[in-house]
Parts: sequence; C-alpha cells; structure tokens
Amino acid sequence: MSKIISFSIMFSILFSTCNQTPKEEISDIVIGKSDVEVKDKRLSAEILHLLGQVSGAVVSPDGKTVLYSVSYADIALNKRNAELFTIQIDGTDKRQITHTPKNESNAQWIKNGKRIAFLYNGQIWEMNPDGVARTQISNHEKDIEGFQFSPDGKKVLFISQIKSFQSSAEKYKDLDKSNGRIIDSLMYKHWDEWVETIPHPFIADFDGFELTNTIDILEGEPFESPMKPWGGVEQLAWSPDSKTIAYTCRKKTGRAYAQSTNSDIYLYNIETKETNNLTNGMLGYDINPQFSSDGRYIAWLSMERDAYESDKNRLFVLDLTTGEKKYITQYFDYNVDEFCWDKQGGIIFFVSNVLGTNQLYKVNALEPVLKNEKHIIQLTEGEHDYTSVALADGVLVGLCRSLSSPPEVFTVHLSSGIQTNISQENTNILNQITMGKVEARWIKTTTKEDMLTWVVYPPDFDPEKQYPAILYCQGGPQSTVSQFWSTRWNFQIMAAHGYIVVAPNRHGVPGFGQAWNEQISGDYGGQNMRDYFSAIDALSKEPFVDETRLGCTGASYGGFSVYWLAGNHNKRFKAFFSHAGIMNLEAQYLETEEMWFVDWDLGGPYWEKYNKIAQESYENSPHRFVDKWDTPIMISHGELDYRILASQGMMAFNAAQLRGIPSRMLIFPKENHWISQPQNGILFQREFFRWFDQWLK
Repeated sequence: MSKIISFSIMFSILFSTCNQTPKEEISDIVIGKSDVEVKDKRLSAEILHLLGQVSGAVVSPDGKTVLYSVSYADIALNKRNAELFTIQIDGTDKRQITHTPKNESNAQWIKNGKRIAFLYNGQIWEMNPDGVARTQISNHEKDIEGFQFSPDGKKVLFISQIKSFQSSAEKYKDLDKSNGRIIDSLMYKHWDEWVETIPHPFIADFDGFELTNTIDILEGEPFESPMKPWGGVEQLAWSPDSKTIAYTCRKKTGRAYAQSTNSDIYLYNIETKETNNLTNGMLGYDINPQFSSDGRYIAWLSMERDAYESDKNRLFVLDLTTGEKKYITQYFDYNVDEFCWDKQGGIIFFVSNVLGTNQLYKVNALEPVLKNEKHIIQLTEGEHDYTSVALADGVLVGLCRSLSSPPEVFTVHLSSGIQTNISQENTNILNQITMGKVEARWIKTTTKEDMLTWVVYPPDFDPEKQYPAILYCQGGPQSTVSQFWSTRWNFQIMAAHGYIVVAPNRHGVPGFGQAWNEQISGDYGGQNMRDYFSAIDALSKEPFVDETRLGCTGASYGGFSVYWLAGNHNKRFKAFFSHAGIMNLEAQYLETEEMWFVDWDLGGPYWEKYNKIAQESYENSPHRFVDKWDTPIMISHGELDYRILASQGMMAFNAAQLRGIPSRMLIFPKENHWISQPQNGILFQREFFRWFDQWLK
C-alpha cells in the first residue's frame, strides 16, 4: 500500500535491522522511499526536506564497491540522521549497513577492505562491510572530527579540538559563576561560534584493536589545522610509506590571522618529529595535499595572493626528490576544486567549474605544461555539477547533482565516458514530480559581453500565458550560479509555485575566466548590478513574462544585492526578499570577523578618506539609498550568524517600517548564516512564498 507525502506524513521503508544494534539504539528516522506516492506531482518544501542527501563516495581497495552516506530528515522530530550504504560499481547489491540514532560519518575502508571505519558519537568505530561486529577503537578525551588510517594500518591520524581560550571563571577563581569573555585580539568569533577551541591533528598507534600513544602534532602551537570553518580531513595526508604527514596550517593568530589567508603545506616526519614548510613564499591559501601513489610527488591547491580568498584555485605538483615545483593549470583559466591521483601513473583527475557547470577533467602532471591547454582533457559533459572525484575499477566515482536533482553517486567510465547514477536514492520520488524546464540563456551585458543566465520555467509551462518572475541574486559574492541543489534556494520549488526564475552569472563569479571573476572586487553596487538589470530586462520582454509582477531575492551578497536594488531599481520590481544580507557596509566592516574579506572586496576601512576604491565602495552601501525605497520588502536572518550579523537585517526592517513600506521580518534565534533545521527550512519556504504570492499574484 502506498504512502502519500503530505505536510505531516513522513515516508518510510522497511529494512532489516543490523543484528549488532540493540533495539533501543535503532534510529527513529526511517530511511527509504520505494513506496512513496507524491500527491500533487510538484516539488514542495516538505518533499524537498524528505529527499535523501547523499554524501561521501569512498571506493574500496579493490575498486569494486562504493561506501557512501545518506541523510534523511524527520520533520516532526526536527532533525536529520545519516546512515551508511554500500553498492557495487555496476549499481547492484545496494545495502544499508547502519540503522542507528546518531550520524555515522567519515566512513572509510580499512584492513584492505575487510573492515569499515567510521565516526560515531565522537569516536572512531569499525565494523564489517555488512555492518555487523561494530567495535569502538578510540577513547579520546574530546570528540574526534575526522581521521585517516596510515597506509600500513599501524597508525591513525585524527582531528580533535584543543582549548584556546581562558574563561573569566578560570582567570578569577573567586568568580566561578561568571560567564564573561575577556578578549584581547581579533578573530574571537568565526561564522557561528565564539572561538574557544581550535582543531589540531593527532597521531595514535593502532594495534588492530584500539588507539594508544596519542601525540599532538602541533603540541604547544596556538594554530589551527585543519583551518576553520571549512577545513576537514582533506587538509591532511599520509605519505604512501606511512612515515610522513602533510598538513595544512595558517600559522597566525589574532589580527594577523584575521587579515591573512596565507596558509602553507607542512611535512611532518613521524620518526624525527621535524617539520618542513613546502610552500614557504607562496602567499595565498595552500590546502589539500595529496601524495602520488609512489610517494615521489605531492599535489595541492594554491592561491597566489594573500588576503584574496577568491583568487584562482591553482593545481601545483612538487617533485619531492628534485624539489621541482610545477604549476599544472597555469594556462587553464578556471579553478580546480576536488582532485585525486591515478593509482599508477602521473594522471590527476579533477573537478572544475567551466561556463556554469562542474565537469571532470584529467591532466598528466608529469608532462610539460602547454600553453594551448591540450594537456588538460575534459571527461564529462552535461548540465550538472560534479562535486567530488575518486578512482575505481575502470571508472571515476563522484557525487553529481543538478538544478533538478539532489546529489547522487555517479560513475564515469574512462573508456566510453558513459555517466551512470548508481545510488538512485531519490529516483522514485523524482520520477513522480514534474520539474520545470531549465534553459541556459546567454544575455548581453552593458559591457557587450555574454552572460550565462539560467531560466527555470514552471512545470507544464504554457507560452500563451503570462507568469510572474523572480530574479535570483547570487551570494559569495564570487560563487557560480551552477547546477547546484539546495534546500533553501531551490529554483524548482520557485518554479513549482508558478514563477519563472531568472538566475544570472553576473560579473564576479568564477567559471567564466579569472578576469570576469575578479571584476567585482572593489565594485560592489557597480557592474554586477547592471548585469542584474540586463538579465531581468531581457526576460521581461518575453510575452510569457508579466513585467508588472517581478520579484527579487538573494542571500548574503545576494541579500546585499536585494537591498541595493531596492533603492535603485526604478520601479522594476513589485517585491523583495533578502536573507542574511549586508545593509550597511560601514557597520559590516567593523562587525564581521574575516578582515581579509572586507579589506580586499571593499578596498579597506571606511575611514581612509584618501582611498578611492574604499570610498566608492561605501558610497554604494545600500543604506545610503533608503530614501528611494518604495517597494514591499521581507527580511530574514539567523541570530547565530557572525559572518553578517542579524543587526544588518534588523536595520533594513526598521528602515522599511520607518518609511511606511510594507515589510516583514523572519528571525531565526538558533540558525547561523544558513538554515539547517528541517522545520525552520520549511518555515522559510512557507513565508517566502506567502510573501511573494501576496505581492506578485
């Protein structure tokens, strides 16, 4: 008998439970979707939050099996839970191997594929590939956040937090109930936390049963490795002989840390405990080291300029025998994101965003770098985003998503190029949903350049009718509008509600050459805003778009864009919606934490009257155009957002209220720059469409 998804009904499917898991420990979130029936055949917030979120994709040592994670939400419980799955490379024999109430994560193959190691409840466990014989092997005093076994299986490298902040109660023993924070330097908060601990890499011996003799590689050093907030175990690497560890670290604290992106790759010799800086003199981010299979070479990602976090992500390779350093993608005008080595030769497979989609590429890192880029070969095509890459038996394995599908595990055959969805986690539901057509349009900007704009049409689109349209403004600001899938900014949900979505890759996003990407720095409120007008004006001329019913939305820099457009749109739009946006650039300069960001993007502090770039930036602050606001606007913000404080949203709401402009504010006390809790995600979507439906329909 089918289950029908509604606002209150969660789908479920029966799986046999692991015989090693006590009944009371079985997850209360049931995984599955094979018997779900979608009632209205359109995507909704409820369905969106019930789709499986696939992550990981770790290939077994024999190259025949993939281990991955699927996270599902329970709306009533307001939480998500991740379970582990295995599947054969050909898509057969799919198995759910865990059924527990807490997330399993960081899963990987150990003991030549005979066991699987994973994180559970903050410690390292292992089990058989079928999920039985679960055993805890670590008992570290703090939670473990990521780990890697050495190639010989005798040691484990793991990440755990160390204390970096003395509380007032510790400083003054007679004030044991005080909770004030005494702060003496910058970067005391970061994204969504007060910085009281930092991650360090640890090494422990492994005798086959438990971890012993734990050593902090950075003992006594006040630096973080990996780097917050995004860094994980990918910023660490074992050499094939298990004698050396490469780690990523920005050896700075306080103001120097807040103003610099200069991280380096260090080699740590386990026997001598000596450390060598491989990237000394390279001034930007140097991250994610990986050794070649023979250990002679090490590759990593590198940015050239200090304090520019959106600089070109370059692929470098160092010959550890000769000391020769090679810039592999010197003549490739795009970023390198994820990458992996071939198991035998000098081939590197990597992910890159080119012209609005993420594709897989390969390059022979040992051959000469050619100016005509012929040494770089594109392996995939299509309107999709690959977000990871790994090598298996004759195929590449990676997570792949699109504007119409959440990530799934795909294989790409190296000989034929055939791409196959082998996880099929969401296929049943997606097959029942009528998605809107996604169209790539190239629109001329005021600079006479071509700009890729994604246009998403409502399901069952009728060109004889007129539809309201929503202009989507991208955040970042240097972040491509690619084939992403999101539970918040989901174009297919907007289309399902009867809106045409217009999503331009305006100046200042990667994937269209470095010059296009860099144009936005020091030009907030400039060319990229004219690009937005070019995009919405071009679509407004279409007979199926009702130019009297145009909306505009975005988050972060996209939220800034909404505020700026609200004061400069010349009555184009009938309603605005801004999430986590910057309203006052002067306040933002002193409220935010990553000072390198505002120094680079805005040109420096607002008090430097001689600084032309900075002064032009602050003159374009949205709060300076409030006197021109004349259109209904809604604001949402998370109070745990320390990147862009919620006070920015409150300023915008107060301004609209004081000017008598119809306005509404949605505040999330326990959300940060994003919205992660399922019920808050659904609340966001309901209010988003209640607002736009009120003014555009």
